[in-house]
Amino acid sequence: MNDFTTDWTAAGEAELADIVALRRAIHADPEIGNQCPRTTAKLRAALEGLPLEIHTSTSTTGFVAILRGGGDNGRTVLLRGDMDALPMPEETGLDFASQVPNAMHACGHDSHCSMLVGAARALCARKDKLPGTIVFMFQPGEEGHHGARFMIEDGLLDIERPDAAFALHIDPNTRAGGIRTRPGPLLASTDALNFTIKGAGGHAAMPHDCLDPIPVAAEIVTALSTFIARQIPATDPAVLSITRIEAGSAYNIVPSEVKMIGTLRTLSAATREKARAGLTRVAEHVALAHGLTAEVRIDEGYPVTMCDPRAVDLLHEVSEAVEPDQWLPMATPIMGGEDFSYVLREVPGAMAFIGVAPDGSDPATNPPLHNTRMTIEESVMAKGVAMHCAFAERFLENGFG
Repeated sequence: MNDFTTDWTAAGEAELADIVALRRAIHADPEIGNQCPRTTAKLRAALEGLPLEIHTSTSTTGFVAILRGGGDNGRTVLLRGDMDALPMPEETGLDFASQVPNAMHACGHDSHCSMLVGAARALCARKDKLPGTIVFMFQPGEEGHHGARFMIEDGLLDIERPDAAFALHIDPNTRAGGIRTRPGPLLASTDALNFTIKGAGGHAAMPHDCLDPIPVAAEIVTALSTFIARQIPATDPAVLSITRIEAGSAYNIVPSEVKMIGTLRTLSAATREKARAGLTRVAEHVALAHGLTAEVRIDEGYPVTMCDPRAVDLLHEVSEAVEPDQWLPMATPIMGGEDFSYVLREVPGAMAFIGVAPDGSDPATNPPLHNTRMTIEESVMAKGVAMHCAFAERFLENGFG
C-alpha cells in the first residue's frame, strides 16, 4: 500500500521530460574514466538553484550534493549515480548518438546520473517534510577506474556519514519497470590477471636448443582451469577467463616469452584469497617444471557487491508501493562487477537493477549492456526517480525497522 507522504510516482513523471533531455545531452557527449568535466558541468547546471551543499572530489570530477531536511532525526541516506562511458563505438542510429569517437554510454550511466538529478529536484521540493539528510553521490570512473574508491578516499563519505546507501542500474534485458536484486552477493569481485612466461628463444627448426614458452603457456591455461574446477567449491564459486595470449614475431622463430591476461571473479573474500594464491602457485610451478619461469601480477579490482538483507527488504517494500507486481527477485548473483561495492563495504545498503527493455521488444534478445546497439526505454526513468525518492523517504522515516 502506498502510504508515502508524497506521490513519488507523480513526482517522477513530472521530472521525466527534463531528465530525458539531460540524459540525451550526456549520451551525445560521453566521457571516459575519472575525469568527466563536461558531464559534471551538465549535472551541476541541472542542480543549480537547489538547496544543496556541493562538495567536490579532489582526485576525480565527481561530487556529492547534500540535502538537509526540515527535521533531523540523525539518519542520513546516500543515493548514487555514475556518469562515465565506455571506450567503444556506438551503432544505435539514435538522433542523439555519441558524437565522440570510440566512446559510448553503453552501460546506462547517462540515465543513472540523470535519474539522480530528477530525484534531487523532487526531494528538494519537499525538503521541509524530510526528517533527515540525503547525500546525492555523482560519481565518474565506474568502468574499471575505481571512481567510488577515490571519492571515498577523498573523504566525501565522511562529510555527512550515511547510515544507508542505494543505487539503481538499468537492465535492457529485463522488462520495463521490473526491479531485480537479492540479499548477499549481487555482483562479483573483479581482479585482473597478468602472466609472463619466460623461456629462451631461438630457431623454430631446433626447439630442443630453446626453452619454448608457448606450449608451457598452453599447459598453464589448462592447469589454471583445472585448479578452479577441482579446488574451488562450486557452492562458493570462482570464474576464470584467460582473454588474451601474445607471443612470437615470425613462423620460424621460437619466442623468448609469452604474455597472458585474464580475469578472476569471486563472490567471497575467502574464495578470492584462495584463488589468487592458487593461480599464482600453479603458474609458477608449471613453468618451473619445464625449466621456465612465470611472473604473475594480480591487479586488485572491485570487491564483491554485497546487499544488506534489511536494505533489500526495504527496497522490496518500496518497489511494491511505487508499482505493484514489478519485483523480480534474483536466485543467483551476476559475475560482473560494480564499484558501488566500495560504498556498500562502508555503508549497509543495496543496489537494484531496473528493467528498461524498449517498448514492444523482447527483453531476452535485446542488445545487452556493453553492446554497441544498446538502447533503453526512457519512460522508465520516471520510475527510477520515484524509487530513489521513496527509498530515501522510507529510510529517513523508519530506518531499517
